[in-house]
Amino acid sequence: MSATDTDIAGWNSKALDEILSNDAGRPVLFTNARILTMDPLIGTMTGADILFVGSLIVAVGPSLFTAAEDDNAIVVDATGTTVVPAVVDTVALAGGRGERSEYVATLTPGNTSDLLVLPDELAADVPSALATLISRPEQVRALIAAGRPVLWAGADAPGRATAPETGIPASPDLTGNPRVGVWIDQDDFLHQELTADGRYDETRGGRPHAYQGRYWIDGDRIDYLDDLGFWAVGHFRGDELHHVGYIMHLG
Repeated sequence: MSATDTDIAGWNSKALDEILSNDAGRPVLFTNARILTMDPLIGTMTGADILFVGSLIVAVGPSLFTAAEDDNAIVVDATGTTVVPAVVDTVALAGGRGERSEYVATLTPGNTSDLLVLPDELAADVPSALATLISRPEQVRALIAAGRPVLWAGADAPGRATAPETGIPASPDLTGNPRVGVWIDQDDFLHQELTADGRYDETRGGRPHAYQGRYWIDGDRIDYLDDLGFWAVGHFRGDELHHVGYIMHLG
């Protein structure tokens, strides 16, 4: 049995308990790690720390640990591990984004706290780290999504999010939902009727039943599955419904 196998049991279990019960917005600090930020300015750091509060990275670099007690931070001793982004911005890596502020998946202050923590020997670079996550998840020290543990010490974190079940969900009963009704764009071209049985029916330019299908509302997002087989999406913003360039209001 390798050191990698034996070291994982109970890895930072006290810190995990604190993170899971953290309702007061305490900062979380992973300390003394090798950090592959994938940011062109910051680069890779060794013996460094990464600090996040909730879903936001607020600092990265050496010597953050010195303020941990002052900030009442939850400290995770990450000695011997490498921290990489859990999401890789391939467009940025290929030079498709011109500004650092557009790099959406780097371990940079201001970005989302999505990070993967692995033993150094399993994370020589980001591709090998991600390959380990897929092929040997039992070796993952931590997988964090928007500040919340998904994997910890090689196992599912308690209370972790679960993926939706495969398959198309049943149509919801939306009786009484205030978003049921006929939505009309400002040019009176598009009329989209949302009915309480989870169906939509569009009139476009006076042409009735141009598109028909099913829909689901999740928060301020609406997903459409047309009877022709394609999927589309829209977003509610206040009293407006934004969908493929149209801005609609309830008629």
